[in-house]
Amino acid sequence: MRTRLYAATVLLVFVLVWVSICAVLAQVPDVFKKFDKNGDGVLTADELDPKLFKSLDSDGDGKVVIIESKSVTETGEPKGGESISGPEERDVKYGPHERQVLDFWRAKSDKPTPLLVFIPGTEFIDGDKMMIPPAALKRALDAGASVVSINYRLLKDAPIQDILRDTARAVQFMRLEAARFNVDPRRIGCFGYAFGGGASLWLATHPDLADVGSEDLVLRQSSRVSAAACLDGQATFNVIEWDRLIHPFDLRFREHPDEDFRLYHFKSRADLESEDGRKILADCSMVGLLTSDDPPIYMYCSLPDGEPKDRTHMLSHPKHVEVIRKKAEEVGVKFESHLASSDKQAPADKTNAYVNAVEFLLKQMGLIGR
Repeated sequence: MRTRLYAATVLLVFVLVWVSICAVLAQVPDVFKKFDKNGDGVLTADELDPKLFKSLDSDGDGKVVIIESKSVTETGEPKGGESISGPEERDVKYGPHERQVLDFWRAKSDKPTPLLVFIPGTEFIDGDKMMIPPAALKRALDAGASVVSINYRLLKDAPIQDILRDTARAVQFMRLEAARFNVDPRRIGCFGYAFGGGASLWLATHPDLADVGSEDLVLRQSSRVSAAACLDGQATFNVIEWDRLIHPFDLRFREHPDEDFRLYHFKSRADLESEDGRKILADCSMVGLLTSDDPPIYMYCSLPDGEPKDRTHMLSHPKHVEVIRKKAEEVGVKFESHLASSDKQAPADKTNAYVNAVEFLLKQMGLIGR
């Protein structure tokens, strides 16, 4: 009798433990499952972007377990507040490359809605669509704007001038598929941080890339946007202009000694001064491209003024904002900016900055009061 009771107790404990494990696994965020390549329930440095891994490894033991991943939303960005359900459509292909995919959140509406395009990114070498700020996403959806968050090719696969065109192609794709997603092709805005912020600014300032004679139906669409928001982004992707307008891009700030020309996949530094090289550099300069017919622009910088202390500080220096502000005033483009280091009206933190940026875009699209 005792043996049977003992066996029944052991079985009951086993069942309870198994149910608990299943419940925990069911709550593991999709982002955790995606990056956990070997399925062992632990993320290691080789399975995750280095910067994201460092921010999640709260105990510094060199691995991220499920409990630590709770600081990441389903979208993959460290956060401390809002959460929201996953996208209605995930990994929608907007181009042939494996990285040319987007996630789509649909706003509730019987009529076509405005669309906000989020472009993630840090320092031209990484960035994932799952890093969309949840508070910004929620604010957009609550106001009646649908949202997409995009991936794009990374620098190892394409030069920066082509990566920028990936962001344009995402906009063109959504215009082509406007009916499918119930979005208004006349009201598309974009926002992002770091490289994504600079790319958003590039979309706002670059002439229309529509090629009406293209065999590719996507490329026949307009690449223009109605408004753009740039957070901790760049005024130009022309490295020669950085020397003059921001700060010399010297070896202290480079990932590689040859990064200045490798950024464009040039073979040598001399290519920067070639005729083709100069054309590419000019095409990557938002301050140079900015003209009076460009849409409203919002910029925010969270970093202090003064001598750049490191690479991130140099690439997202407040001078990037000041350069665009000055040019926008010269040509008469609507412009709003906030510098955390000197503006008392600036958002208190990045979460509020994202929401503030989204509200700027919503105003331009008539969803909330100006």
